[in-house]
Formats: sequence, C-alpha cells, structure tokens
Amino acid sequence: MKLRPLFDRVVLKSCEIEETTKSGLILAGSAKEKPQMAEVIEVGPGGVVDGKEIVMTVKVGDKVIYSKYGGNEVKLDGVEYIIVRQSDIYAVVE
Repeated sequence: MKLRPLFDRVVLKSCEIEETTKSGLILAGSAKEKPQMAEVIEVGPGGVVDGKEIVMTVKVGDKVIYSKYGGNEVKLDGVEYIIVRQSDIYAVVE
C-alpha cells in the first residue's frame, strides 16, 4: 500500500537518531524524546486550502524538522508514518 496525501499534507517517516549521553551511554528508543526530524516520503499537490493558494515547497527525500505536536501518526504495513500539514514543517535540513 502507498499513502497519497491530499491538498497541503505531507507524509513523513521519522529518522532514527542514535543518541549518546556525555558519559558514552547509548539511549534506547523508549528513553529518549520523540525525534522531530523526519524524511519526506510523499507530498500532496497543494492547491487552494481555506481560501488560500498553497504552493508545496518540500519535496520527496527532504529531511525536515517538524512540529512536535503536529500531525497524525499512521501505521501502514508495519511502518509508522506521520501526516502533517506543510505549515507544521519548520525547516528543511541541508
């Protein structure tokens, strides 16, 4: 199955970031905060949303920083995705 976002929505997949403490301990996934960096998997077409023309500026493959509390989590074929509005994306990491 494939997710195809509508309007100004973007499908993200969290980047696995291994964190190490100052003393060298590697933190397990449950011991660290939810990452706010993700990879763009699919991008909606944009268009008119709430009376405003939305032009999509992110593209598939971009690494982005997104709102900690934005979006909806979806699990499809055992993989977790986050669907957010483009406005919930703060920056593209280059």
